[in-house]
Amino acid sequence: MGLDFEIDKLTESIENVQTGESLETIVIPITADDLKELTRKNGWRFDWKIEFSDKDRQVCKLITKIEPNIIQGLVSFEKNEGFIYLHLIENSSNNIGSSKKYIGVAGNLVAYVCKMSVEYGYEGVVVFEPKTALIPHYEKALGAVLIGNRRMAIFEENAKVLINMYFHK
Repeated sequence: MGLDFEIDKLTESIENVQTGESLETIVIPITADDLKELTRKNGWRFDWKIEFSDKDRQVCKLITKIEPNIIQGLVSFEKNEGFIYLHLIENSSNNIGSSKKYIGVAGNLVAYVCKMSVEYGYEGVVVFEPKTALIPHYEKALGAVLIGNRRMAIFEENAKVLINMYFHK
């Protein structure tokens, strides 16, 4: 399939598009109760029940401290030997398009996965497979490099940049 998330802006957290205000975020595992809201009817493009039911994958949600009941974005990833494999990222429908509420959501989630890679002892290495047309976008926005046939990786140096940007506290 290939990932097709947009890095609209790398921020220090997520930013309100209208005010420029930066909001504190938290990334935590989703729960079975969250799945009730993660439907196409509520604007989610992917079936997060599939990701959640795969016991090898971790599925986490990005929330803000001021709106802890509203999911701003989701990420699914899996530990491998020496790296984390990024399966899926999705912004909530409120954070997509010209009328989005917040920018920086996808960047925040990628930085979180890099942080988890460091915590697992993988030096921040994250691997993913993007849609071909987005390869230049991820090279420029994330410092990701092409490591094979449509497979990209974020290595230690660029992972640290993302982690320090979003998790500098």
